Amino acid sequence: MLKMIRNIARTELQMLFYSPIAWLILIVFTIQAGVLFSEQFSRMVSNQAMGYNISGSSLYIFAYPWGGVLTGIQGYLYYYIPLLTMSLVSRELSTGSIKLLYSSPITNIQIIVGKFASVMVYGIVMMSILLLLWVVGFTTIKHFDWPAVLTGILGLYLLVCAYGAIGIFMSSLTSYQIVAAIGTFAVLMVLNMVGGWWQDYDLVRDITYWLSIKGRSGTFIQGLICSEDILYFLILVALFLALTVIRLNAVRQKVRLSITLGRNFVVILFACLLGYFSSLPSLKVYYDSTETKQNTLTPNSQEVVSKLDGKLTITTYINMLDQGASWYAAGHFLKPDMNRFEKYLRFKPDMKLKYVYYYDTTYNPQLDKRYPDLNLREKMVELCKIYGIDSNKFKTPEEIRSIIDLSGEGNTFVRQIVRENGEKAWLRIYNDMQKFPSEREITAAFKRMVMRLPVVGFLTGHGERGFISNKDRDYSLFANDKKFRYSLTNQGFDVEYVSLDKEIPEYINILVIAESKDKFSASENEYLQRYIDRGGNLLVLGEPKRRDEMNPLFAKFGFELMEGQLVKQDTNLQADVVLSYPTEEADSIAYDFAWMRRYEYVIVTEGVCGLRQIEDKGYNVIELFRSDTTGSWNELETVDFIDDTVCLNPLVGEIERSYPTLVALTRQVGDREQRIILSGDADCISNSGLMGKKAGIQSSNYTFIMGGFFWLSNNEAPIDVRRPRPSDNKIYITTSSGVSVVKWSLVLVLPLLLLGGGVFTWIRRKGR
Repeated sequence: MLKMIRNIARTELQMLFYSPIAWLILIVFTIQAGVLFSEQFSRMVSNQAMGYNISGSSLYIFAYPWGGVLTGIQGYLYYYIPLLTMSLVSRELSTGSIKLLYSSPITNIQIIVGKFASVMVYGIVMMSILLLLWVVGFTTIKHFDWPAVLTGILGLYLLVCAYGAIGIFMSSLTSYQIVAAIGTFAVLMVLNMVGGWWQDYDLVRDITYWLSIKGRSGTFIQGLICSEDILYFLILVALFLALTVIRLNAVRQKVRLSITLGRNFVVILFACLLGYFSSLPSLKVYYDSTETKQNTLTPNSQEVVSKLDGKLTITTYINMLDQGASWYAAGHFLKPDMNRFEKYLRFKPDMKLKYVYYYDTTYNPQLDKRYPDLNLREKMVELCKIYGIDSNKFKTPEEIRSIIDLSGEGNTFVRQIVRENGEKAWLRIYNDMQKFPSEREITAAFKRMVMRLPVVGFLTGHGERGFISNKDRDYSLFANDKKFRYSLTNQGFDVEYVSLDKEIPEYINILVIAESKDKFSASENEYLQRYIDRGGNLLVLGEPKRRDEMNPLFAKFGFELMEGQLVKQDTNLQADVVLSYPTEEADSIAYDFAWMRRYEYVIVTEGVCGLRQIEDKGYNVIELFRSDTTGSWNELETVDFIDDTVCLNPLVGEIERSYPTLVALTRQVGDREQRIILSGDADCISNSGLMGKKAGIQSSNYTFIMGGFFWLSNNEAPIDVRRPRPSDNKIYITTSSGVSVVKWSLVLVLPLLLLGGGVFTWIRRKGR
């Protein structure tokens, strides 16, 4: 049997390579792959020459979503394979040679498998072109991430095989080769589109989404091997080959149509059952071939998920009237949304995802303006008409309120995580470009359920700044803003107010004192000193106008807010807008600060005091951020920075130099290290300071929140989801002439060699 299959495959390969179309496909395929590779390769060489970091060059060249070699080739295969397979069976039908095959001692299975084997071999020839590019990358890129690129090539090869099986089936349906090619195009189009059909129906959605071939090889291209995707291609190949055999048996044995349809139904049903079981999270197996394991949860996230004993349900509540979230109720949103948790399902396969749709009162002034005279239900119905959604699936306000109280979340798009033991946590979307939570926020929500979170206490009672306040939102701090991604409540902290009319609770890990307007009484100072003496961590934020009130507090740590305030002469900015730069010493405090320094990000402060040490209180002092070295000084005369012009006056003690604006203090208290951060400005992490942008300035004030509280919480939160930087950060070819050699070798020389091979084969055939 194997010998017969081998003979058929050899004959088909000879027919393929004796035809010009097989060589034409190879030549065009080579040129397209060469152009894609050359463009990406040249871009990385240019970036390297300009001094940019090019870590991750391997996947950028081969797997970049917009222009990567394998990503681009994935789209081109759609056009090649139908032209290749259109004649495999239809030629036998049109010439009558199929009768000769039927008269010989050969089965339909042998015929089809032999023909498919020839497609597999041709696919290997095509992939060998990509393997040649792999060799170029391996020899020119330092620490080339070769396993990830090989994984991508494997995915494309499986895609070629799947397309080939579909093409053979379509070729068996007609004796006209053009019809077979068009039919194959049509089936491939359907398989690429079916994933978006009938998404409003749960059972149908799961079936159509599994049937979709779109993106299946994309996971391979990104360096991830999943058993579901491998089995999908194998099942698809087996399905269409089986359908082809049934088709030929029906012709050869003149089987009744009802029997043929029954056999087709059984084969399709069996394939669907296999597909269902292969898609079960508990049965999936993964292998991340990338160097940095970019397709896998980081170790810290894996540790948190491993502690989530028992079943877990994530219920997404979608309010049709929620501003900017109405389209989330559409059926096509569900599967892509579920995929956001794919990495977590890998380690928590019993996690369930549920969706609840409702309508209720929420903040949406645009909707109110558009439909001022309609009630809630009527507004919901109008939106459903716009988005083509069934309005009957939405729960009424009374129904949703009887299930859960979402008023604390403003009745907006929100997810509630519920463990089997009843523990609950919220997961939100945010007012930024990314919208949906990243691994850092998702893991923080999970960690809230399995570990004790750091508790941040915000001091109150002296006019200090506190949480989000509708009364003075810009002045308030970020801590409890549910829609701000980097607020403490979304990054794994609990926050609450504390006062100094009693002992500060033992469970408070970090105390924030933000711009006190009144001095502390003797008893309040005593309670505060006890917290300091026991080694409690603090964040103290001053302001130039609160110098007299805050300096007694700063003095407890041997510092003071300097007289005046820092200014900088800049034609584009107001004089009191000062940029604070991270120091080298800040790298040892938090990786976020190191990131800021590496990419030249700064903190923008509007009204900041320089910090000066006046006494050694036994703390180890680390300067975190400093003002600019040139054009910056401590202004002692000007107080109106809008109408007046600042001018450096050395006679009154104004000195042009860099001043520290944030410092970190550490000391050993018993068996723990006390950590304190002092800041000469509070506005930099107020809502106005975080949201405001200055033209031409790479500001990243929110990073101070991430880095500062990460250090103050003893690295507990925010969750550290860093990955090691890819080591493929150098290309050995550094000149444009070298890039040109690579380009023309791939785009011109190699296609000419293939053309020569095709001409030689044609001449040899003519000679025979």
